[in-house]
Amino acid sequence: MKNNLQIGNIGEKKLIKIIEDLVLKKSGKELLRDDSFFFDFKNKNMDGIIVLNSDMLVSTTDVPVLMNSYQIGRKSVIMNVSDLLVKGVKPRGLIISFGLPKELKKKEFIDLLNGIIDCCMKFDMDYIGGDLNESKELIINPMVFGFKNPSTIIYRKGIKVGDILIASSKFGLTGVGFDIVLNKKGDFQDFPNYKRSIMSILEPQITGIEAFILSERKIATSSIDSSDGLSKSLQDLMLSNPNIGFELDFNRDLIDKEAFKYSNEFSVSLEELVLNGGEEFIHLFTLDPKDFTTAQNEIQSNNGQIFRIGKVISEENIIIVKEGERKEIKSYGYEHFSKKG
Repeated sequence: MKNNLQIGNIGEKKLIKIIEDLVLKKSGKELLRDDSFFFDFKNKNMDGIIVLNSDMLVSTTDVPVLMNSYQIGRKSVIMNVSDLLVKGVKPRGLIISFGLPKELKKKEFIDLLNGIIDCCMKFDMDYIGGDLNESKELIINPMVFGFKNPSTIIYRKGIKVGDILIASSKFGLTGVGFDIVLNKKGDFQDFPNYKRSIMSILEPQITGIEAFILSERKIATSSIDSSDGLSKSLQDLMLSNPNIGFELDFNRDLIDKEAFKYSNEFSVSLEELVLNGGEEFIHLFTLDPKDFTTAQNEIQSNNGQIFRIGKVISEENIIIVKEGERKEIKSYGYEHFSKKG
């Protein structure tokens, strides 16, 4: 069967067989055909409660024009795994359902699966099963789960005034990448000096090292994944923690050097690139300032990183401090179903 065939000419049973064969080939594990899916707890050393996340990928809103099928499959899993990792939870299994347009090529479907399965293998996560159906556009709906002692989960709620705000990476790369791809209709060839920014939206990178250490040491007072953008993520933390706000230091600990360069070269708002880029999958935490040095040293010794980017204040606003001046943030990034979106 040729790879340029459309899946509408292949049929559901053969597509399922492709999934089963590819999972077995890459992971060595057979998928079980049944009405429900089963996860074997034996020899897994499970502890605590089950933690789940399901974020849907829809091609019209979540797939940049340059993204290939492998990257799409990988991203669909990354966006779910990230929400577990930031809680300090190791993902253990994946159940995934597809809405597939019949015009999709067999090769594109296989590349999609390879991205999904490779991501599962990277995080030592079992591909358990799922469902597929015909749809007008590509839709991928993964559900990932793991297990964690509730006392070591880093929740959104728990922030105290005086805590510091830290991040696992610097902001601005995805803002640059999306501006190039969406607004300037560019690619690597047109913007050779901004390959990191473009790759940040095509192949986001996460590890979870920071959250694992902070959760086991029980020193983080909150956490959130910044996939909706920095300003929106901070607003979400405020909703879970009334009577607090944030003051951000608008400096090189917060902002990636590529964002500074791009903003200057193309006269694009640096604030917009940093605060409303979105899909960074950067992990944000708050903690008592007395624990920062210890946390930073241990995280760095395990090949992770954290940056001190601000502090928690009693004022219920998000403030940026830039060259000694304080400014309140009014925009809170992208929101589905919003007229501004």
